[in-house]
Amino acid sequence: MRGRADVLEPAILGLLHETPMHGYELRKRLNLLLGSFRALSYGSLYPCLKSLVERRWIVGSDSDSAPPHALSGKRARIVYQLTAEGKEQFQQVLSSSGPAAWEDENFGVRFAFFGQTDAETRLRILEGRRSRLTERLETIRQSFNRTRERMDEYTLELQRHGLEQVEREVRWLDGLIDNERGQRRVRTPGAGHPAGAELPAVDGAPGTPAQTTEKERG
Repeated sequence: MRGRADVLEPAILGLLHETPMHGYELRKRLNLLLGSFRALSYGSLYPCLKSLVERRWIVGSDSDSAPPHALSGKRARIVYQLTAEGKEQFQQVLSSSGPAAWEDENFGVRFAFFGQTDAETRLRILEGRRSRLTERLETIRQSFNRTRERMDEYTLELQRHGLEQVEREVRWLDGLIDNERGQRRVRTPGAGHPAGAELPAVDGAPGTPAQTTEKERG
């Protein structure tokens, strides 16, 4: 249960950092954000919200409108928003870049809020994730080579599929890391852009430092 809360809590803080929301809207946004929790239920969400309220990271207040799925006469829904302590906690989440941020359960949430994460932290998380997956890739390859002769065709295909998935993510991370390093040379650290995004143009040339001529200086 704690493992799910460890993923839900920063996700909720991040979404509420963008704008206050009621539980119904939060659940919809979380289902989009957390790929591995697409079946997220209110039974998982509300205990987590209650815990965040008890720690004074969020506060709930009644809104004037009823939930869209509610029948006539149902009470107004509660709108949640971050407190000052919650904002501080979210900033601590954004600044952390240790191994927990690289794990399968947490990486997606951290990546979703890269736009609010400083460049140095983004790069450390991406490099940590790539290092973790590179180790995993080597382990999978060794296991695949040792046991492939004893596998039936379906198990073999499943192993190959898993291997290809990890290889694709490593290539994706390589592109993101190269993009981050390139952007750090042409702009001040701040909000990130995904790999493949065009670098901001400087004096009409993408990624080219501004040049000052003698005539302009004079």
